[in-house]
Amino acid sequence: MIDLSGQVALVTGASRGIGRACALRLAEAGADIVVNYVSSKSSAMEVAEAIRRMGRNAAVIRADISERDDVESMIEFIKLEFGSLAIVVSNAATGGFRPLVATTDRNFDAAMHINVRPVLYLVQAALPLLEQSEGRAKVIAISSHGSVIALPMYGTIGTSKAALEALMRHMALELGERGINFNTVRAGLVETDSTRRIPNSEAIFAGRIHKSMTGHRFLTDRDVADAVLYLASPLSDLVQGETLVVDGGVGIHV
Repeated sequence: MIDLSGQVALVTGASRGIGRACALRLAEAGADIVVNYVSSKSSAMEVAEAIRRMGRNAAVIRADISERDDVESMIEFIKLEFGSLAIVVSNAATGGFRPLVATTDRNFDAAMHINVRPVLYLVQAALPLLEQSEGRAKVIAISSHGSVIALPMYGTIGTSKAALEALMRHMALELGERGINFNTVRAGLVETDSTRRIPNSEAIFAGRIHKSMTGHRFLTDRDVADAVLYLASPLSDLVQGETLVVDGGVGIHV
């Protein structure tokens, strides 16, 4: 059993979907959780309450992680409130499903600003706390198939996810020797509020039966959270700069 007792984990975009599942899964393993959100306060409070019912500490922080000042203030709060930070899960992301030829400067900048840059802000601000962690600290980013596969209406998001994976590899190169692991979970299609907005989503979800290599067991946010839990634990201490694919085998065949 993975035991994260005594460790503090920050999960961005933790009020719903994969972020929520990660926050709850890490709490189940014993971690105290900082629940970050930007707009869904009531949902974030519900996640925190569920964590407290497990006997863990939970704090809810509203912060726009695409803004450096917000990130720095959030990390300062964590330092004052908890005194430590061992795990960072960078999950918050933005969507926007459109053809590349219809993508404006604002659309493209938003995807890069919200999906990529926050990891840099988070690591820069949290580095002193992460370096003080007992055992190896863990930074985990959530990516998607669009980083390596061309998907309809997904060009800007996919481009940002590819950049995110590259950023994490370079973080590992520069900071891995300072007691921190940097890894990415590339998740397959999970039915969430966000993915339901993908054009033709009903047909895409129905088509999973022809792509999955795990029978009728389709990927859930809990499956992604399990991978995050592994990467957050000492079991992954020698996994560095990698992208772990969790998709039921969908991405390895046409």
